[in-house]
Amino acid sequence: MTRLPSDPAQRLRAPRAVRPSPLPDERGPRSDHRDARLRGLLERAVPEHSGIALVAVGGYGRRELSPQSDLDVVLLHAPDRQDVAEIAERVWYPLWDDGVRLDHSVRTLDQMEAAADADLRTFLGLLDARHVAGDAALTLQLRSHVLARWRADARRRIPELEAQGRARAERAGDLAYAAVPDLKESRGGLRDGVALRALVASWLVDVPHAELERCRRELLCVRDALHLVTGRPGDRLPPEVTAEVAGLLGIEDATTLQRWVRALGRRMTHLSAFTWHQVNDTLATPRRRAGTRRPAMVPLAPGVARSGAEVVLEHRARPERDPSLMLRAAAEAAQRGLLLAPSTAVRLSRQGAPLPEPWSRPARELFVRLLGAGPPLLPVWQTLEEVDALGGLLPEWDGIRLLPSSAPVHRFTVDRHSVQTCVEAGSMLRRVDRPDLLLVAALLHDIGKGRGGDHSERGASLARGIALRWGFPARDADVVAGLVRHHLLLPHTATRRDLEDPATVRLVAERVPSPRLLDLLAALTEADARATGPAAWSAWRRGLVRELVARTRATLVDSPVAPVGEVWPDVAVGRAWVGLEDADRAGTAEGGEAGRVLVVGAPDELGLLATVSAAIAVSGLHVRSARAGVSAGNGWSRWEVAEGDVDTARVRQRLLGVLDGTLSTDRLRPPAGRPPPEVAVRPDDSTRATVLEVRDSDWTGLLHAVCSCLAGLGVEVRSAHVETLGPQAVDVFYVGEPAGGPLSAARAAATVE
Repeated sequence: MTRLPSDPAQRLRAPRAVRPSPLPDERGPRSDHRDARLRGLLERAVPEHSGIALVAVGGYGRRELSPQSDLDVVLLHAPDRQDVAEIAERVWYPLWDDGVRLDHSVRTLDQMEAAADADLRTFLGLLDARHVAGDAALTLQLRSHVLARWRADARRRIPELEAQGRARAERAGDLAYAAVPDLKESRGGLRDGVALRALVASWLVDVPHAELERCRRELLCVRDALHLVTGRPGDRLPPEVTAEVAGLLGIEDATTLQRWVRALGRRMTHLSAFTWHQVNDTLATPRRRAGTRRPAMVPLAPGVARSGAEVVLEHRARPERDPSLMLRAAAEAAQRGLLLAPSTAVRLSRQGAPLPEPWSRPARELFVRLLGAGPPLLPVWQTLEEVDALGGLLPEWDGIRLLPSSAPVHRFTVDRHSVQTCVEAGSMLRRVDRPDLLLVAALLHDIGKGRGGDHSERGASLARGIALRWGFPARDADVVAGLVRHHLLLPHTATRRDLEDPATVRLVAERVPSPRLLDLLAALTEADARATGPAAWSAWRRGLVRELVARTRATLVDSPVAPVGEVWPDVAVGRAWVGLEDADRAGTAEGGEAGRVLVVGAPDELGLLATVSAAIAVSGLHVRSARAGVSAGNGWSRWEVAEGDVDTARVRQRLLGVLDGTLSTDRLRPPAGRPPPEVAVRPDDSTRATVLEVRDSDWTGLLHAVCSCLAGLGVEVRSAHVETLGPQAVDVFYVGEPAGGPLSAARAAATVE
């Protein structure tokens, strides 16, 4: 077991520097203990071992048993053994009595080969077959046949191995960037290490073996500690156990452990990507006869050429004389969807001349080309990170490198999210007149995180200095800083304020004083939300943001805005009306999560919103966000719920029950032990109503509790803007006196109390 170095730069840039941990490596001894137990059981089960053997496969075959690992073992036998079933019972049953989790099989050599042919995962497990007990010649025969078969069939089976890896990564995400990393299944996790070992065994390609094994051992150490903390099998590292796992590993805190694990995953991903590029190049190229030449390099740009699927340096390139050469090579690789050869990146990082400050215009344009490349930006950026090339381009990146996000809606770490925002922005460049500023702001919008305080304010200051260093004029640097400072303005305002209130639009217009800046901010908002995750850019949120942008643009150009606010159904309400939003308006296109929008109407009266929210809560629906208003004497509300299937008749029945007093709401109580909510008055947010903001942990019945309290105080709720992301609810209420007008200062203070 290992622990981290004390120097943070060493930890993040070079995870190879480690020192002993207080938690010893018990995987080998644990495997040896199981070996001894199996040998004893086989000796008691059968005195004559000829033609029968116990073989460890998979992780057990590699002597890598974690505390809660299954025991993968095969009872291998010759076809003429007639007592196999009896022997198997005498071996397996005592293990089950011991409480051992056993993954077992009983097969002949031919059956093992057939199973390997039918299932690639079985094949990979057999590549690590190890003799435990019995007839060693039988195990040796199995190993020889499996390895020979793997090498003979490698060109046919390896594409299947790659496809499985891609599918697994789609399900589990990246170990380096996922919100809750999976040490085994994620891209860059332990299963990728097994795949790389299989590629080495094929003899088609080589891997930096020492580096691969170091990363694997470190991840295995983390999994050992995870099993010891949880007392159960599993490979996901959730936030609630990270601190305890860190303590077992001798690591100072949970954040440092997460960044360490992610650094290992990023390194494993880099090794894997590099190896797969080599493999695919080998598979795509017919075997060359001895003496034939390798394909010639194809020039791409000054000093840069293509060799196969990689971008490399031309023979005459002189990195020490060309400060822009690294940016040129990276931009060419990303623009053409090629791999920046790691050896080339290392040479450029170590030998390249430093860029002057400020950068030249050509250097700046190369960097913007790199950022605007779309999805191919990701592997090129990761290569630059792996060889420590970003230190010369953006030293501030270290502050967010592998930094976990505190918001549950984020699917990536802060650094990966920032690069993904550039990828998303790459599809919006034609919507703005300064795509270069959009891309730079996308990369830097979260650069202030991990430094304490308001990350938008800190980030704006950092971003301005970075933009100036990159050679942007001061006026452009001010635009980048403004975009970073206000990158949360539109979604926060749209989801928490009344868009019909002129004060809401004035708030945005004061901070975004030109249509061009508004277009840039709108594109950055969408890119940021898409990079965050589906919940951050649902159809509901998208519609609210776009409505706010439309209203603000109309104000900035001094033209009347068409009514784009809430449009309520033109139906006979009666006692109550419940329906679903039509698919065109409530659809989940553009990446939104599946869900429905419920529309509820009833004759307007004091406390109506409390009644409706109670009916929805007791119907078991989970509310993501809500809007409310009054039209033609009816109180209307629109509710975005997480459920895809909603029984409107059931909701209406619950609503009528609450209205008539026949359905109790007593069970809508807050959970015990929760901290008290935070309630604040926002006096500058509206002139026609009093704005109350309520922040609380999300619980069923929260909205009902707030609205009931307001109704009990005789306060009228004119509109509500509810937003739930993860465990936090932020609810904004526009309230006033039933007779009209906002609350007085004294009455507002009493309401808050």
